[in-house]
Amino acid sequence: MYLHTAFTQSVEIIGKVTTSLDVENIHVINKSAQVFTTTNAFGSFRISVKLNDTLQFTSVQHKLKEVIVDTKILIDKELEIQLEELTYTLDEVIVGRILTGDLLMDLGTVKGEPITAKKLGIPSYQGKLKTQSERKLNEATTGGGFIPLNPILNAITGRTKQLKYQIKLERKDDLLHDIRVKLESILFSIETLNEDLRTDFFYFCSEDENFINRCKGKSDLEVLEYLKEKLIQYKINLKK
Repeated sequence: MYLHTAFTQSVEIIGKVTTSLDVENIHVINKSAQVFTTTNAFGSFRISVKLNDTLQFTSVQHKLKEVIVDTKILIDKELEIQLEELTYTLDEVIVGRILTGDLLMDLGTVKGEPITAKKLGIPSYQGKLKTQSERKLNEATTGGGFIPLNPILNAITGRTKQLKYQIKLERKDDLLHDIRVKLESILFSIETLNEDLRTDFFYFCSEDENFINRCKGKSDLEVLEYLKEKLIQYKINLKK
């Protein structure tokens, strides 16, 4: 009787993930209790479980693995998991040097490293390429000639302000895309929402004035908690 009661209570276990790849930041999710954690640099983690809970182990480099918590895990309070590397099979391709007359296509068949301005000793910009909006903003705010009129004219017409707003939207979209790639499958493995509503939900999050502050530069766990908070609000709005 005592043993049965003990198994119905939550127990914190210590786990370790082993793999031939990096063992840090692997997601460990208790799908039954909706508890989430990640592994440290040594592959170790702590998580609360009960008998028959389902633990899910995921990362972009590994095959998904699920483990059902049994009595041995509860008694030992330890768990060691071996993850398999996720490999992708590519379709067969033919590499050749046949020229088609299409310059862009033929460049892809040339062997060896491409010739660049840097290799030829020609001064050129080596930094990150600007987006179209960033290039327009640079032109709008710097101008040219002895008396650059562009910054003055653009400030008067509001074009500079519009371009800055456009860049802000593009960066927000990039952040939203990164969050969906990393956390969408994890979020909806522990929460429920129809697939046809998920895109609308993420745009609902991005329209929040705190979206950037709560998500940019934050850990996966912090962002996941934010998404869970917004999902509660989103579901309430659906019922109105």
